[in-house]
Amino acid sequence: MFQFNVFGEAKIIVKKSGIREYNAGASSSEQTALKFEDEDRQLDANSLTLGLEIPKIRKEFDDAKRSFLKIPEALKGMPKMNPEGIYVNKNLRLDNIQVYGFDYDYTLAHYTANLQCLIYNLAKEHMVNELRYPESLLQFKYDQEFPIRGLYYDKQKGCLLKLDFFGSIEPDGCYFGRRKLSRKEIEEIYGTRHIGRDQARQLVCLMDFFCFSEACLIADVVQHFVDEKLEFDACYIYQDVNHAIQYVHRSGLVHRGILSDPDRYLMKNDQLLHFLRMLKEKGKKLFLLTNSPYYFVDGGMRFMLEEYLGYKESWRELFDVVIAKANKPSFYTSDHPFRCYDIQKDNLAFTKVDSFLPDKIYYHGCLKYFLQITKWNGPEVIYFGDHLFSDLRVQNEIKIQNEDTYRFEQAKFHIIQELLGRFHATVANSQISGAYRSLLEELNEERQKARYMMKKMFNRSFGATFLTDTGQESAFAYNIHQYADVYTSKPENFLLYPPEAWLHVPFDIKIMPHHVK
Repeated sequence: MFQFNVFGEAKIIVKKSGIREYNAGASSSEQTALKFEDEDRQLDANSLTLGLEIPKIRKEFDDAKRSFLKIPEALKGMPKMNPEGIYVNKNLRLDNIQVYGFDYDYTLAHYTANLQCLIYNLAKEHMVNELRYPESLLQFKYDQEFPIRGLYYDKQKGCLLKLDFFGSIEPDGCYFGRRKLSRKEIEEIYGTRHIGRDQARQLVCLMDFFCFSEACLIADVVQHFVDEKLEFDACYIYQDVNHAIQYVHRSGLVHRGILSDPDRYLMKNDQLLHFLRMLKEKGKKLFLLTNSPYYFVDGGMRFMLEEYLGYKESWRELFDVVIAKANKPSFYTSDHPFRCYDIQKDNLAFTKVDSFLPDKIYYHGCLKYFLQITKWNGPEVIYFGDHLFSDLRVQNEIKIQNEDTYRFEQAKFHIIQELLGRFHATVANSQISGAYRSLLEELNEERQKARYMMKKMFNRSFGATFLTDTGQESAFAYNIHQYADVYTSKPENFLLYPPEAWLHVPFDIKIMPHHVK
């Protein structure tokens, strides 16, 4: 925006970047001389700044490299974040909570890494047998070191992407098939690292507990077509893989596979029973709400808790209401009625459900009728796992962030990042040559080393789930920040807090409260 004001013989041009004054009465030769004098003074000032600042940056960099030879004692003494802590995005008073609800998968039930391999294998077999994909797909093997939760798949371009908090592509987190794309290739495909609104419409978010096997299978199928030099539509591959993943779940193949060998897939947990009993003793109401069928939930709960329960004691006695096949997320918006499920006959009753009995199992339903029947008030209810983003596992990432080796690399990265910022603020692109270029290359190389070391501590392909390689929060972290009031690695972590605790958002929060300040 420009404003023009006349003041005597001088014309003043005012713009947001500052004020430039021209003497309207001076001759052109005088103006030229003044201009050259101004430029000479500016060059002298720039040279003085370069002469003072660049040697300081070089000295600080050399000093820092010497300090990088061992982990400083100060880092070792830094406080650790609790891997089993409860992390707060919005203040929560537990003494106001009277009703505790739980999902089943990855909330009450925790699975071993073998589950993703089972889903992957069943899905690829379905693609070959039913969707007529090449039989060579049967040779594919699930790679648990490749995917992380929170990736995005571009249905138009066929790339797997890791995005940061602001929707930009992570420079080392873009794969086409199993090949990592360079920054130049990312720019050629997308024009910029930032995903625009139109491009975002082509992205699908891989967030649920199928996402590991789904991301790996998508990448493997894309790579197969590339290797065989076959034309393909990236959208069709997503649709077919997603169909296969959903089919093996909804058909019961995954459920039957888990129950056929529960020791291989399920993790026993006596602390879960302790937590549920503690809530009952405090007079809290408990309910279980899951998309899984009852026979699957019953088999899993009996396996996980039977050795900790007393004689003739049933896990169902812990819950006031048990709802299976809830059809989330439509459960939250639909008007579906509840149906009473007959365990012995394996069918649904036709009588209207207008009350929940503790010895009965219910199917389907919706949130509106749930609240009408129970008379529970929304603010007094907390539900673990009501959103795909809530099925979390933050414990492992916090443990890694607590390690001295990680914090050492993190400190190195931020030191180099600060020096690079000062370098670019001092030296123009046209001035980068000779000793300046050498310093810039050394700084970039040292930063890249620290970034790589931090990344591979989490996942060699995509790094951390909650962080980008530059230490910014990821798009997955953004979703947790938006949708979860509190988050933790497992429900029984609440045992570490008094039932009347008031959980506060930390005063020094960055974005995610579990990240090191």
